[in-house]
Amino acid sequence: MSVSLYYSAHRTTPLTEAESASIARVVAAHMASFPYSDEESLYVYDRRAAGPREIVAGSTKMPLDPGRLMPVIAHLLDSVTELRRAMPDAEWRVHMDDLDVPWDEAEGYALPGMRDADLIAELAAVPDGAAG
Repeated sequence: MSVSLYYSAHRTTPLTEAESASIARVVAAHMASFPYSDEESLYVYDRRAAGPREIVAGSTKMPLDPGRLMPVIAHLLDSVTELRRAMPDAEWRVHMDDLDVPWDEAEGYALPGMRDADLIAELAAVPDGAAG
């Protein structure tokens, strides 16, 4: 069973050219710095298929390797935080399946433990496929 992170932004006005360029920059920077070339990364859907108020949407399947989970989550949520800050007047929703990821004005999107070195080491020690 896989879990995915979903992210979307809605508002009544369409993206400006500057906002579209900001999105492209965030996505390019994320792709360039993503730690695992063999895992799913930040994926923003084609806006032409979006609803009338949806200005950004995407999803990413979480890795099955427990040792990669927290670094991937942290990297993705940092990128989605950058996207939100580039379009602060939009209504955002970020969630992992049924779990909403909270927004904090100072920290951005974060989940408890996603930067906890001990937890990351513990998960890295779990053999592939043994968690869950």
